[in-house]
Amino acid sequence: MQYQAILNQIENELTKKQAKGKVASYIPELAKISPNKFAMHLHCINSGHYNIGNHQERFSIQSISKVFALTLAMSITGDELFQRVDVEPSGDPFNSLVQLEYENGIPRNPFINAGALVISDILISKLYNPKKEFLAFIHKITDNNSIEINSKVYESEKQYSYRNAALLNLMKSFGNIENKIEDVLDFYIYQCAIEMSCKELSTAFMIYANRGKKLANGDDVLSPQKVKRINAIMQTCGFYDEAGEFSFRVGLPGKSGVGGGIAAIHPEQYAVTVWSPPLNPKGNSELGMYALERLTSLTGLSIF
Repeated sequence: MQYQAILNQIENELTKKQAKGKVASYIPELAKISPNKFAMHLHCINSGHYNIGNHQERFSIQSISKVFALTLAMSITGDELFQRVDVEPSGDPFNSLVQLEYENGIPRNPFINAGALVISDILISKLYNPKKEFLAFIHKITDNNSIEINSKVYESEKQYSYRNAALLNLMKSFGNIENKIEDVLDFYIYQCAIEMSCKELSTAFMIYANRGKKLANGDDVLSPQKVKRINAIMQTCGFYDEAGEFSFRVGLPGKSGVGGGIAAIHPEQYAVTVWSPPLNPKGNSELGMYALERLTSLTGLSIF
């Protein structure tokens, strides 16, 4: 497959396509990012790396971190965590309180904010030093110890986290949060503030394309069965209330973040990441979705 030629064609198409979306502004530090940034990096299991744009520039991964948090939690606790968070698509915005009230404090899935907060609560209960150990897990799956959080994004997000605090308080009232609300919120914001490049993210996501093994050395990170489940949740729940649209247009399991990043995988083929800050009304990268749609269309390959 001529992946580099295909990426070059996508890049050429993007020069003629202007994003109509808006950069996330509810986290003030994210609003400062140039809307003109674009990157795409494809890490193929059989033939290596292909890229266009600012693929080595780091950005705030935001909700993409929820996949890593779920992976770490599943590696520690197994299926028992799904007694506290479901695996169904939400159909509602990622920070909705309404559905949570109806369903007695059990979030629909681990990738909406309420579900990710429950996963954070589980990790705080299970880990001795949650922040240090979470970052160490990122370092392990990327073989890169230089990855850190963006302290400015972290502080900016902490100042505007009222709705997430409300989600935590509501779940606490139903008995689904065990730790102090401020501790869970702080850890959740910490993981969202991690900065990675598209190249680093594609390396991290290789474990989901490679049956739970690191491509670099074959080390097992997670069992194939658990990877299958994580990929299934990404397919059905990875794009807020636009998961159906992403499946329809792109046809790959993936996860988006309001920093403008999207990571997706084709099992046993590749991991691919894109970064373009302008978001569509659903909170997903507008040009990122377009680029991934063109990738699966031009290659003729998706999971379907």
